[in-house]
Amino acid sequence: MANNFIVRLAKPSDCEQIADLIKELAVYEKMEEQVKITADVLRTDGFGEEKFYHCFVAELKDKPLLVGYALYYYSYSTWEGRSIYMEDLYVKPEFRGKGIGTQLWKSVTKVGIEKQCSRLDFIVLNWNVNSIEYYKQKGAFDLTGTEKWHLFRMKESEMKAFIAP
Repeated sequence: MANNFIVRLAKPSDCEQIADLIKELAVYEKMEEQVKITADVLRTDGFGEEKFYHCFVAELKDKPLLVGYALYYYSYSTWEGRSIYMEDLYVKPEFRGKGIGTQLWKSVTKVGIEKQCSRLDFIVLNWNVNSIEYYKQKGAFDLTGTEKWHLFRMKESEMKAFIAP
């Protein structure tokens, strides 16, 4: 199984399977009720005129089954310039421990280097200790502990309320 997969850029025809993998990730993260994305939205946002994200997928060599994905986009640091943000890195449970997640992560990292990004940012839930330790082992560091950053979010309703006259 070690080499029974390929990592490649996602195509519009992958969006149904990517949407399913996103739902699986949400279940794993215990947040399945928050998933609103559809394959159609993924297709428009990733492959339309204005691309809001990019994605690598891991596919089995012997059948057209996606077993993982890494979704990323570019951001910008006013302190360091170009940055890349990995929104999701997910591998189906039965395919973990085979190097698939590492290859997906490396694919995103390589794009960041090629695009002259100064950093790769991503978030990990605090209970996902195995992933946290793995990321640290590979050179990532936890900004919560080192720089005391807090992540904030405004959902659409709060955004609309904020800009309302």
